[in-house]
Amino acid sequence: MVQFLKVSKKRSYIDKATTTELIDFILESLRLINRRFNGVKSSDDFLDSDEGLDKLDAISIRLLSIGEALKNLDKRQKELLLQVADKEYWSKIIRTREILTHHYIDIDAETIYMICDEKLAKLEQKILKLQEYVK
Repeated sequence: MVQFLKVSKKRSYIDKATTTELIDFILESLRLINRRFNGVKSSDDFLDSDEGLDKLDAISIRLLSIGEALKNLDKRQKELLLQVADKEYWSKIIRTREILTHHYIDIDAETIYMICDEKLAKLEQKILKLQEYVK
């Protein structure tokens, strides 16, 4: 597994990670989100118990980190991202990261549920395509 949270006074790990490492990190994050989301049947499942809230927090942080990794890829290799989806697609994911970062208190369980239920499979397909391009 990619070591993501190495803190440095100069630059964070994510800033120094290679394109391949960032893609691997995103795929690992998607795997973890899917494992944590398994068994969640509605957004209420996130809110009905401490275990549900733990899942909501863990999934939200992984979504945030996926957005951060994509933000870095966009800065470095915008053309690579554009090979598999348009700018608007990637911008929405990066904006989601901004919302999760700056408005964490306002996280909406329904939105996180919808992302997990409806959006992650498509994102995983696109990331796997990116992985093929960089091999």
